[in-house]
Amino acid sequence: MAIMAIFFSLTTPVGIAIAIRISKIYREESSTSLIVEGVLNSCSAGILVYMALVDLLAAHFMNPRMQSNLRLQLGANVSLLLGAGCMSFLWLYGLN
Repeated sequence: MAIMAIFFSLTTPVGIAIAIRISKIYREESSTSLIVEGVLNSCSAGILVYMALVDLLAAHFMNPRMQSNLRLQLGANVSLLLGAGCMSFLWLYGLN
């Protein structure tokens, strides 16, 4: 745990310094910056989806109570899909 705290305390100021240096020459409308921003956003979204599905939901879905009850499995899967659908709707609504 101490190693993680030391790593965080060292990398955060370095990242801030790099961002300050880059902000002087950064152009939002350039194609390179749009590609880099898109790649970084997609990586962040992929990590978020992985953490949500694998680390958080897998423990709940692999629970013996969930495995033995078909009705509970169906309800959990439908709820998961409805939640994903609602999030997609909110994203579409936010585009306008």
